Amino acid sequence: MDARAKTVKERNGAPITPPGEQSVFLQNILESSTEYSIIGKDLSGKIQLWNAGARRLYGYEPEEVIGKANSSMLHTPEDLAAGKPAQIMDAALQAGKWEGTLTRCRNNGERFTARVVITPRRDATGKPIGFLLISKDISDEIRLTEELKATQFYARSLIEASLDPLVTISPEGKITDVNEGSIKVTGVPREKLIGADFSDYFTEPEKAREGYQQVFSKGAVTDYPLTIRHKDGRLTDVLYNASVYKDARGNVLGVFAAARDVTESRRAEQRFRTLIESAPDAMVLANREGIILLVNNQTESLFGYAREEMLGKSVDLFVPSRYRSAHPGNRAKFFGEPRLRPMGAGLELWGARKDGSEFPIEISLSPIESPQGLSVAATIRDVTVQKTSSQYARSLIEASLDPLVTISTEGKITDVNEGSIKVTGISRDKLIGTDFSDYFTEPKKAREGYQQVFAEGFVTDYPLTIRHKDGRLTDVLYNASVYKDTLGNVLGVFAAARDVTAQKRAEAEVAEQRNKELERLAELERFQRLTVGRELKMIELKKEIEELKKTGAR
Repeated sequence: MDARAKTVKERNGAPITPPGEQSVFLQNILESSTEYSIIGKDLSGKIQLWNAGARRLYGYEPEEVIGKANSSMLHTPEDLAAGKPAQIMDAALQAGKWEGTLTRCRNNGERFTARVVITPRRDATGKPIGFLLISKDISDEIRLTEELKATQFYARSLIEASLDPLVTISPEGKITDVNEGSIKVTGVPREKLIGADFSDYFTEPEKAREGYQQVFSKGAVTDYPLTIRHKDGRLTDVLYNASVYKDARGNVLGVFAAARDVTESRRAEQRFRTLIESAPDAMVLANREGIILLVNNQTESLFGYAREEMLGKSVDLFVPSRYRSAHPGNRAKFFGEPRLRPMGAGLELWGARKDGSEFPIEISLSPIESPQGLSVAATIRDVTVQKTSSQYARSLIEASLDPLVTISTEGKITDVNEGSIKVTGISRDKLIGTDFSDYFTEPKKAREGYQQVFAEGFVTDYPLTIRHKDGRLTDVLYNASVYKDTLGNVLGVFAAARDVTAQKRAEAEVAEQRNKELERLAELERFQRLTVGRELKMIELKKEIEELKKTGAR
């Protein structure tokens, strides 16, 4: 037995050295785990146990460190200078365990963030003889959390960047989310709006109800007229564009509605926005037949089963019923070529809870040898928050009937919705990365528009004409404003265009009719002047004849 196999294992602080196959089985689990680094050391810090996870995480071979190296080499110079290793070991001895997050150093000099648990090892009399360190690289978790925060902030930033009142409505007609525009137009704070009846804030509640019910039945409404009543009595005439938004499976979640203030102009456009957390990891050990040999507490929390309900059962317990027929073949394929499969391997995987609900997961698989033969250790992570956040944000963006676009500080298109694709006739992948101004009849005016947004923070009712690739023109009015990151740095411009082609056509027809009427009126005036002039001449002529008659009579 090598130096690692001689390492004393312990449970709950008491040393145990189980004999026979069970000891070998537990030894293999410890040494074969690749997801977690497990290191044993004596009181001076000299390393006595170094498993496969430690080798993967830190980059040292067991023969390089066991009995030779001190665990202080895993700490940063800053922590060593501050005496942190001694402080941690003292705390572990006093409390029975130390748990926290540390910056660790690899053999190649790289640093990474790890979650570390340190427990004292004791002899039969209870005297401390060393420590057991279990650590896990959480760099990916931190990255995912930061990406999630950025996604959430991006979605919220787009929502609040809109100058129009935006609202989401449940199938029961309750308000589920609002932006600052809705708060301003009603004078009611967010917490009082959410959960209230959508129809309560209009002069015609029944008409408001009919509006969102029409959306649920037809999928969308456009330019639906309503009047919002502010709590101080002020009224705002609006036109609503609204459509349903859905989950990843196409189930309708509610209505997303955007109101354009038309008190002055009666026509404009709308825009809107988009809208997660990591779950604890679960660990499952199963044999070649898929029988569960070992689970941890996170597995109970994640899947909703008690430990005794899982042990000895098939791992198919965690697999949605629609995938179970294919699972034995997938398992056989893994055991045919057993190898480490890390998290985020690009597979779309789903788990099933005890209550039948399903959720998206990521799984890492590690083959290990056990007394029963080759087994597999699976680390399972719930990624519902990331999946839901991304889908919700995209669903809200695509729910808009108006062309929406985000523009970088260099004037490049960074994102578009289906409305922008339709109005230009150009696919998303060809729009993204091109100049925003390329798709207008007046590129210079388009550039001046978004530059004005960067300079002043926003523009409203900015007139432009979009040119479709087939030559068709669409007159639009843009509302646009900047959106920012969590530190307040401007990331770009969010712009929404309302199609006013029909409105401009109607205005031109009205102007033409007015000009015709004015010309007719002028013609009548000229005729009237001519007629009156002739009558006056006749009167004068009659007077002259009368005068001549009188003169002749004398």
